[in-house]
Amino acid sequence: MEQDLLSKKELLELTGISYGQLYRWKRKHLIPEDWFIHRSTFTGQETFFPKDKILARIEQIKNMKDGMSLDELASMLALGPVDISMSREELIKRNIVSDVAVELYRQMHPDTETYSFLPLLCLYTTSAALSTGDVSLEEARLLVNTLEQHLPSLEGQSVDVVLLRKLGLALCLLVDGGAELRLEPGAKLVLRLHMPAQIEQLRLKLL
Repeated sequence: MEQDLLSKKELLELTGISYGQLYRWKRKHLIPEDWFIHRSTFTGQETFFPKDKILARIEQIKNMKDGMSLDELASMLALGPVDISMSREELIKRNIVSDVAVELYRQMHPDTETYSFLPLLCLYTTSAALSTGDVSLEEARLLVNTLEQHLPSLEGQSVDVVLLRKLGLALCLLVDGGAELRLEPGAKLVLRLHMPAQIEQLRLKLL
């Protein structure tokens, strides 16, 4: 499935930022390198960006940059885990994840009382998946299992979690961020979440 791309010229016009700002933010690692997609066009080589991701990121940078330096913002948006431990009650009280996601995770891990960053990320992503209304509880369990199994070995990598369904059977997998999916006939893409974006959102909520 082809992702929706935005050219560099369109991006600068839509957001009102300058060429210099864009590449300064890139150097500061506020915008991931792999979002700069170089493609040949009839006018030569041009740069494109994943539309939804880049627009959301630039809006986030513009909203936050007045209160902190670019280095502080880069640290805030880093993909690494946060050293944190949080109870189920605090998670719900702070409205970080839904009650349904917490209960599902509790059933899968009944002896877990507090959560470090990786379980929190699994919970947060599962909560986001359930909030779409398209993912069943059984599929959410499959999502948790997939994330728990593979995320520890993929730290710092840009991946998407994908949930597919065909004839009532679900399949969950992690793919390179932005990779094009070509599905067999009858298969349906139920969910696709960009994990770096999930990490960013969770880190912000944990502030």
